This record gives sequence, structure tokens and C-alpha cells, in this order.
Amino acid sequence: MSNTPLPSSFDGDNEFYEENRWQKFSRRLKEEPLIPLGCVLTCMALFGASRSIRAGDHNRTNRMFRARIYAQGFTLVAMIAGSVYWQTDRQKRKEFDKVVEERKAREKNEAWIRELEARDEEEKDIRRMREARRRGVSVDVVRNEDAEKEAKKMEEGKRKVLDQLAEKGAGSIVGVETEAKKKGVLESVQEMVWGGKK
Repeated sequence: MSNTPLPSSFDGDNEFYEENRWQKFSRRLKEEPLIPLGCVLTCMALFGASRSIRAGDHNRTNRMFRARIYAQGFTLVAMIAGSVYWQTDRQKRKEFDKVVEERKAREKNEAWIRELEARDEEEKDIRRMREARRRGVSVDVVRNEDAEKEAKKMEEGKRKVLDQLAEKGAGSIVGVETEAKKKGVLESVQEMVWGGKK
């Protein structure tokens, strides 16, 4: 048994996190620089209109409001043109993000399985040590007995499959496979735990 902590699938490890918010913002800014430009022009037009209202210059106020409308129209056209231009790239990015998410989920699942296997092995070692103390023999003797039991169990499983094949005929491997697929997860786990007994 080691003192190092076991890996957990609930670590929240962001090692494979591809892009943070600032990187996404800067990438989008580089992809479509005209949209922020249109927003800045709209804000400048509104600021100019508010200053001219305070100054009482109605002519300049009307010009600034027209400029605001043009700036907003420019921003809208830039958004539509950018979305049309970058549509295929964004679709590819979505597919890439989906693949990355699937990979992260698979790796998290594999890490969890490794953790469970390590815990199971530690539990078996503890049981072996207790059994060895109880019987007054070395741990290696108990470990060898467990290995022999597992080998017998594997041999019985092989024999069971071969018997099913013999019953159904040599060409019915597909029948055995479909029968095994029909079993649910619960039945498979019960069979593993209880050794085929129900």
C-alpha cells in the first residue's frame, strides 16, 4: 500500500481545458474586429449627442443621432457578414470542442476505473493479510490461493461459454453473443458478485 493519494475523477483537473474566457474574447476580437469598432462608433455618437443636447445645439444633436443609426447599421452588417464568413470555422470548432469533451469524459472515466481497481486491490491485500494472520501463514500463500481461485473461476466461465456453444451448435456464436447482450447491467453485476447464482 502506498501513501500517495489515489487519483480521483472528481479532482476538477483543468489540464485539458482548451481556452479560457480571455483567450476566447481575444480570439473573437481578432476574428471580427469590425464589431467592436461599430460598438465604439455607436458609443461615440451617443456621447456626442448627449454633449450637443446639453449645449443646446439641435442641428449637431440630429447629426449625432443619424451617426448613431449608421454606426448601429454598420455593426449589424459586420455581425451578419462575420457570422456568414466564420460559419464553417465555428462549426469545426464546435465539433473539436465536442471531441475534446468526449476525450475528457473518457479519460475521467478511465481514471475513475483505475482508482476503483487500485482500491479493490488494496482491499484484497488487506483481506489477504487478515486471512494470513488468522491462519498463521504468510501472505504469499494466501495470495497464491486467491490466484488459483480466480484462475478456476476464469476456467469455469470459459467452460460455460463452450457448453453453451455445444448446446446451440458450432455455428451459433452469434446467438451466445446476443444472449449475453440481452443481459442488463444489473444481471451482469449480480452474476459477477454471486458467481452466477440468483
